[in-house]
Amino acid sequence: MERHLALELASTVRHDGQGGVTDDLITSAGLTHWIRGQADLLDGAVPGTITADEGLRAEVVALRQAVRTLFARAVRPGPPSPADAHRLLPGEQALARLNAAAAREPVTPRLDWPDGAPPAAAAGSDEPDPGVRLVAALARAAIAFLAGPEREKLRACTAPRCVRYFVKEHGRQEWCKPSCGNRARAARHYRRVRDAAAH
Repeated sequence: MERHLALELASTVRHDGQGGVTDDLITSAGLTHWIRGQADLLDGAVPGTITADEGLRAEVVALRQAVRTLFARAVRPGPPSPADAHRLLPGEQALARLNAAAAREPVTPRLDWPDGAPPAAAAGSDEPDPGVRLVAALARAAIAFLAGPEREKLRACTAPRCVRYFVKEHGRQEWCKPSCGNRARAARHYRRVRDAAAH
């Protein structure tokens, strides 16, 4: 299953396994741990040794709220994640927050042409603050995801208590993972048995 940085950010709000919701970014240590787990997706945009402080955590959480709001918009007419249904930002505010975060780091094209090798273009930045680079990289990843073909396959998991978004990988996929499918089928079976007993 292909991983997407924007989806990984949105998935830091998740079912806790006991009927509630947990937030992996509730502390700056949680954000630091999450960043290190995304090193392959950040592709060197942020030093792997970055340690988040409370200010950076607040920025990333605010960006995540914008991303989850825009994910809710992308899955329409389907329902948004139940974790967000009561606290979605207005669409224009979410767009402004996402675009402002991406604009914090000026990125310019650069040509690299080592001796004996063909030239290659890459995007580069002279931004010294790794926190700014992180927030901008997350925002750019969300923009690329939402403007790309994966947006059409984005869904909110409808399993009981699940709050994740996922990319639908095949035609019959209804849930983000098999355990959610099992929980949804068990809930349907319980409702049928209860309804049959009530009649």
